[in-house]
Amino acid sequence: MNQKEVVLGVDIGGTNTKFGYVDKTGNLLAEGEMLTEAQRPADEFFERLHIEATKLFTTQKDQLNLIGIGLGAPNANYYKGTIEQPPNLSWKYVDVVMTMRRWYSIPIALTNDANAAALGEQLFGAAKGMKDFIEITLGTGLGSGIVANGELIYGHDGFAGEIGHTIVDPNGRKCGCGRRGCLETYASASGICRTVEELLKAPTPPSELREMNPQSITSKHIFEAAQHGDKLALEAFDLTGKYLGLKLADSIAHTSPEAIILFGGLAAAGDFIFIPTKKYMEEFLLGIFKNKVRLLPSGLPKGNAAILGAAALIWKELLKK
Repeated sequence: MNQKEVVLGVDIGGTNTKFGYVDKTGNLLAEGEMLTEAQRPADEFFERLHIEATKLFTTQKDQLNLIGIGLGAPNANYYKGTIEQPPNLSWKYVDVVMTMRRWYSIPIALTNDANAAALGEQLFGAAKGMKDFIEITLGTGLGSGIVANGELIYGHDGFAGEIGHTIVDPNGRKCGCGRRGCLETYASASGICRTVEELLKAPTPPSELREMNPQSITSKHIFEAAQHGDKLALEAFDLTGKYLGLKLADSIAHTSPEAIILFGGLAAAGDFIFIPTKKYMEEFLLGIFKNKVRLLPSGLPKGNAAILGAAALIWKELLKK
């Protein structure tokens, strides 16, 4: 019987970890999920991951041939195969590739979750055929993956591409990284909530959001209010797009991408975020770049995007060989 070659794609999150077996065309043939249990030791996590992934593989082992493993995780270093000081995880420093070598002798690669999303987009999504693009992940924070000349940019130490931690205002909002005014404190799901909280301090405009406790307002509430034509919610989206458009204009000057792709929960707001971001991006762009860069939604399926991104990382390595 001919077995189909697959890789194991793993997305390590602060709460949940998703994994699945993916073929080279991006078909997710089997998938699973488990609690990360981030306060427990990393060694325990990776042993549980191996056990759960093996259980899933065993159900289809006659049909599948596992040839590689790709992992996406916060603060992951591609060069060293490590996770270093990850937010929302109690692990300080983990040599992931070495740990996985206890059970696997096949190729293993690791990168951060935003870089994985960019590679997934390049192989399976909206960036197919592109050599120069930027992936922006708009979740609780803002992640980014930069592809130039067909290759993901890692920099000399493996940590390149932190657009979310470029500064919008040196005296601005406190960021989880310890500094002030980072882009992700303005352009993210948590950032737009902070914007609404600030806007609510003024007596106008009227808004359905004023009926809620400001600390309980989520980006979904803001989106729903915007759908109702709520002026305050629409102003919040406009301000978010202004900050994001400003920094994307700077990023375009660095790498001159063909497109910028928005991915993640806040990107699901559609025109409410895309229209102001595009407007301000064009306004702030250097003239030679105006009207050249497309702003696109992700082409990855929502539920499986993170697994496909991690799988794309190792598929790209294998296809090079």
